[in-house]
Amino acid sequence: EKLYPEIAANAAQREEWVKLCAIDEIKKDLAQPGYSEPLTVAFLKANPYLMLDTRHFGREFTLKLLASIENLDETLDGVCFQSENFQALQLMQERYKEQVGYVYIDPPYNTASAPILYKNDYKHSSWATLMMDRLRVSQQLVAKDCVTTIAIDDTELADLTKILEQIAPSYRLSKVTVVHNPKGSITKDFNRTHEYALFLTPENIDDCIARSLEENETPRKMRRWGENSRRIDRKLSFYPIYVKDGKITRIGIVPEDDFHPRGRNVVVPSGEVEIWPIDGDGVERRWNFGLDSIKDNRKRIVIREFEGTLDLFLTHELTVPKTVWIGGEYDAGNYGNSLLISLLGEKIFDFPKSIHLVTRCVTLATKEKPTALVLDYFPGSGTTAHAVIEVNRKDKGARKYVLAEMGNHFETVTIPRLKKVVYSTDWKEGKPQSRNTGISHAFKIVRLESYEDALNNLQLKRTPDQEIALNAAQEKTRDQYLLSYFLDVESAGSASLLDLDQFRDPFAYRLKIATSSAGETTDTNIDLVETFNWLLGLKVKHMDAQKGFLTVTGEKRAGGRTLVIWRTLSDDPVTDNAALEKFLAKIAVNPADTEFEYLYVNGSHTLTDPHNKVHLIEEAFQRLMFESGTFESLE
Repeated sequence: EKLYPEIAANAAQREEWVKLCAIDEIKKDLAQPGYSEPLTVAFLKANPYLMLDTRHFGREFTLKLLASIENLDETLDGVCFQSENFQALQLMQERYKEQVGYVYIDPPYNTASAPILYKNDYKHSSWATLMMDRLRVSQQLVAKDCVTTIAIDDTELADLTKILEQIAPSYRLSKVTVVHNPKGSITKDFNRTHEYALFLTPENIDDCIARSLEENETPRKMRRWGENSRRIDRKLSFYPIYVKDGKITRIGIVPEDDFHPRGRNVVVPSGEVEIWPIDGDGVERRWNFGLDSIKDNRKRIVIREFEGTLDLFLTHELTVPKTVWIGGEYDAGNYGNSLLISLLGEKIFDFPKSIHLVTRCVTLATKEKPTALVLDYFPGSGTTAHAVIEVNRKDKGARKYVLAEMGNHFETVTIPRLKKVVYSTDWKEGKPQSRNTGISHAFKIVRLESYEDALNNLQLKRTPDQEIALNAAQEKTRDQYLLSYFLDVESAGSASLLDLDQFRDPFAYRLKIATSSAGETTDTNIDLVETFNWLLGLKVKHMDAQKGFLTVTGEKRAGGRTLVIWRTLSDDPVTDNAALEKFLAKIAVNPADTEFEYLYVNGSHTLTDPHNKVHLIEEAFQRLMFESGTFESLE
């Protein structure tokens, strides 16, 4: 309509034009290499945003791939824990303490349609305990300006409100009503169409929630017109405002009187565009604000194209969001359930949130924090991570996400959803509708063993008296007796909960992991390297594998450049230490130098350590694991 108004005005020509455009698109699709098994090189080159899952490759390839990436953790866009969320939150503590910029959770509502199985009849108190424990732990992860949003309905609203008031007394609590089900859910007395989004915002920090324009508000020109609107009328209000990528980057200075810009828009070497208050006739006008007040009104300025160039417009006062959100975009049926079916090709998950609801929440809480870390430890189908990806797509941000989910749908819904929305924005019946909308994206999957797996791997050492006591215990109290007494007494010192002998070959550490609901177990490889990184809270910079050695370099959260060296030990300590010293010389690392504040190595060593910075991995691993209450991460 803009380029060819004469065609747009003629119905017949318009229809023919649309047909020609459609034919061109079909030709482009036909020219693309088709999907096949195995995939062809041509197909992979034509689809650069397909996601690669390293679980399908051998250890050698994976290590080679990781070694090719610098600033490894920094390149990751997300981390997904397959774990009971309390355990995952514990493991995150050292790495993410006070670093989370936004929390969004959608916990179970504890309703008849989505019941939780409890071991007693105290349904509400058990739910409250579940939430209290996790909220307390997650509060240790949040930054000072972090906003938390919790989705809930009327069933547990009162209890959740009391919990939040107790654990976060220095936060403001706001209740937003969301009309998420316009058709309604009929109860005995009313047709319920709403639920809530509870917002926790720090009491001592203003503007945690982004202000926005009122709906249907029309901005006015920031450039003055009419009486007293020229440059000569107020010289201090004539200056450039620099913009780039749709955002104001800086405010210029008032030029000398004899300086005259080439026009309203001037592109400068930095790639920015200078916008001057010059009208369509080339008359030098002035801005509404002088340099003394422009900064206070910067958030009200909108950049728009006008008369073929960029110009600045001024909104009325930006407003905080209203407490009732109503509109078709919040409909969980259309933009939650139906969207997920379009993505996956079938219905295999109940009650997903509207993507538009969660993207609005993420935007409101992180608009001024485009690199924020977003946490969700009740992620369900992965709507929060999907929302983070979409918000980044829109404003070119670099937000990251951390999820923790234990349900079976982690593998069948959550992870497939993320892989798909990275590759394409549009899906129908499980198939992409646009293959040119992908983004560069990487996320890590961390699988933690369950509480039951930990019990299955306990190595308890019983005395004869303990054997007699256990055999005398009745069958119905046997398990409780074991947990309450033997766990404390037989595993005293904690050594029996971690097989340190397996650290001699750390790349072959194995645990018995349940593989079925019947309790059948399989010996499974455990990634000690990844586990230790989390226990240290290490921000990994680089990983490399060389002839029996694996090195990890990074920095601890509290500071301190760190080198971790893993090696396979033999039965000859002298040979092992000679190999270690030779390896350190090869990579030009001297423990006596101060390049690293911390150096960890498994197995005994004879390294010179004048700065007392060389530590045994086994000792640190055991101490950190039991201090945090965390066990191993699966490979």
